[in-house]
Amino acid sequence: MERNEPDTTAQGLSLAHAADVRVVAAARRIVVKVGSSLVTDEGRGLDRAAISRWGAEIASLRAGGKQVVVVSSGAVAEGMKRLGWSQRPREMHELQAAAAVGQMGLAQVYESCFAEHGLRTAQVLLTHEDLADRKRYLNARSTLRTLLELAVVPIINENDTVVTDEIKFGDNDTLGALVTNLIDADALVILTDQQGLFTADPRRDPSATLLAAVRAGDPRLEAIAGGTGSSIARGGMITKVRAAQRAARGGASTVVASGRLEGVLRRLAAGDALGTQFIADLPRLAARKQWMADHLQLRGSVTVDEGAARALCAAGRSLLPIGVTEVQGDYERGEVIAIRNAQGVELGRGLSNYSSADTRRIMRRASHEIESILGYIEEPELIHRDDLVLH
Repeated sequence: MERNEPDTTAQGLSLAHAADVRVVAAARRIVVKVGSSLVTDEGRGLDRAAISRWGAEIASLRAGGKQVVVVSSGAVAEGMKRLGWSQRPREMHELQAAAAVGQMGLAQVYESCFAEHGLRTAQVLLTHEDLADRKRYLNARSTLRTLLELAVVPIINENDTVVTDEIKFGDNDTLGALVTNLIDADALVILTDQQGLFTADPRRDPSATLLAAVRAGDPRLEAIAGGTGSSIARGGMITKVRAAQRAARGGASTVVASGRLEGVLRRLAAGDALGTQFIADLPRLAARKQWMADHLQLRGSVTVDEGAARALCAAGRSLLPIGVTEVQGDYERGEVIAIRNAQGVELGRGLSNYSSADTRRIMRRASHEIESILGYIEEPELIHRDDLVLH
């Protein structure tokens, strides 16, 4: 290796503390992304046995106290199978038609297979616009959080039937990372038809070595990932590397592992070292705190009474409107605002579920009164504890 070339050997890329890192075992909330080739058995049709197997494993994780969200590819591939198409079409209207046909089967199979293991499911279709618009972002976040609290497993897919750019340029690895950050998950698990990330393409280089644990933001990883997807799947290892990097910005680590391994999710939850772990530089809470703190130009703030301050700081509770005594500034729903005590000391920051105008109307009022005052209710909390960072 030349002196100025990046070290892309296993020794140069792997983290020394890999043996001590167990991403899924330590996680409470997990996003599991399953690729098209696994879901559709390489395009031959929805693999009920595999989906049922993952359902059993997710039920086991749920029994162990973990919350799980599934991001599933496969709608277009299943639609192609049902329509008798052997090649992925290029025309947008044909791709959208395939997605519409396939999504019916995808939802049905997940519902029936997961029900075999006592799991309730919900179908959630998202576009990148849903996660880019502040209000739609909060709506999606609230819906998913409620489903998890109701012990329902959300099955998420891109809404390929109504969007265009996602079919042409998007991929569900990216969606998995976006959902991970959306719900503040601790870990993203990407199940694929590969064992993980190697130092080179193992199909072409027999000396390639599997990387057990790497830093998610290491710029050398994209250089060695390369490759493209199959005729069934979009993306490839490069999209998984980029997804891990995106998830790490929110403090979540990622595991890329083979979905064909027996008991892969249970084994990961038990601490087995499978696939490649992409370790985030900062833990989730620290990353979120840094993100909140970086909002230096706050649009507003609220002052809380002594009882609310005590509930926030001592008990880790959400901020309810009844505890707010004053509203400063002009802000919209979803913006970061400061929380101050009666002495003007900033206690923390959080994402407001209500605009400043609505907050002024509901402050000092009980949560059950919100709907009668505003004519609607977004959340019973002004700032949910998951969207709150204290100093």
